[in-house]
Amino acid sequence: MADGFDCDVIIAGAGPSGLTAAFLLGEAGCSTLLLEAGGRVGGRIASVMTDGRYLADLGPTWVWPPYQPLVTDWLGRLDVTTFEQFEEGPAVLEYAAEQPVERRDLPGQHGMRRVTGGPQALVDALCRRLPATALRLGSGVTQIRDGGDHVVVRTDNAGTAALKARHVIVALPPRLALERIEWPEGFDRGLQAAMAATPTWMATHAKTAVIYDTPFWRREGLSGRIASAAGPLCEAHDHCDRDGTFGALFGFFGWPPEMRRAHAGDLEEAVIEQLVHCLGTQARDVRLLQTEDWALNPHICSTADLTTSPAHPEVMPSVVRRPHMDGRLVFASAEAATQSPGLIEGALCAGQDAAQAVSRLLSRPR
Repeated sequence: MADGFDCDVIIAGAGPSGLTAAFLLGEAGCSTLLLEAGGRVGGRIASVMTDGRYLADLGPTWVWPPYQPLVTDWLGRLDVTTFEQFEEGPAVLEYAAEQPVERRDLPGQHGMRRVTGGPQALVDALCRRLPATALRLGSGVTQIRDGGDHVVVRTDNAGTAALKARHVIVALPPRLALERIEWPEGFDRGLQAAMAATPTWMATHAKTAVIYDTPFWRREGLSGRIASAAGPLCEAHDHCDRDGTFGALFGFFGWPPEMRRAHAGDLEEAVIEQLVHCLGTQARDVRLLQTEDWALNPHICSTADLTTSPAHPEVMPSVVRRPHMDGRLVFASAEAATQSPGLIEGALCAGQDAAQAVSRLLSRPR
C-alpha cells in the first residue's frame, strides 16, 4: 500500500471465522492478509479426501438450519446445499465389550443436517472468493504491538518481516491466542481473564472416520448410530454421502487424550473390534480408517485446554467482543460469538461481527 501499510487488516487464523471476516472485508473494499500458522486453511474443519474427492469429516459435521438462521443465510450465499442426517432404524447400545449389544430406537435430533461435501465446502467456497495473495500459510502470529495509528504484527515465519496494518483481527481460539501471542504492555487484564477461562470447543476430542464399500448396516435395517459405555468410541453415526454410494461411519472417542496416547499403537484395531461387536463381522472389511486427534494439534489445542476439564463454551463476556487498542484490535473466533459459540454458526457469526466492526472503524475520519 502506498501509505506504508502492508494492508488495511491483518487476520490471524484462517479458520471459518477468519475466512468469513476476510471475505466480507474484501467485499467492502478493504485489503486483508490472512496469516495461518498451519499448513492448510479451515481450522477445526478438516476432511478425509482421496484423489481430491471428499469422503468424511474429521471436525464438525452438522448444522441445524431451522434453529441457525445465520447458517441458512451463508449456505445460500455460498451456494452450498445440505441433506438430512440418516437416522432410519434402531441404534446399537453397547454397555460392555464382553456383553451382547442391544438394538433400540433412540430419539432423533430434529433439524440436524449435513453439508454436501462436508463443512469443507464452506471453507472452499470462501477461499475461492479471496485473492490468492490474501493468504499466507505457515505464518503464525507471535506478537502484536500498538503503533499508535496502526498495529505491528510479527510471525514465526523467518521469511516474513514485521507487518503493518490499520487493524488486526485475531480469529484464534481465545486460550490459544493468549498463550501464543505476545501482547502489548498493559493489555487489558479483564480481557486476559476472559480468554483464559474460555475452553476451546472440541480441542481435546478425537474423531475417527471409517470408510466401507457399502453401508452394510442399512441393509440390516440399522441407522448406523452407536451409543457406547465401553469404548473406545462413545458414539458413532452413519456418515455416507447423500446417495449412499459408499459406506461411512464416524465416531467420537470417549477415551481422554492421555488414554488415547497410551493406546496409540492399537487404537485403529480397537475401533474396528468395537464396530464388529456392534455391527457384525462386515465391519472388519474397512477400506479406509482415519483419525484426527485434535488434542495433538498445536494450532488448535492450548496447554490450558489439556489441563482443565473439557466444556462447551458459553457466550463470553462482552469485553471479548469490544474493539481494543483504540479500535485497532478485534477478536473473532467461534468461541467469541453471541450465537452458537464454538459451532460452525458461531464461527460465521464471529467473523461477520468482526468484519462489520472493523469496517465501521475504518470509515472513521483519520
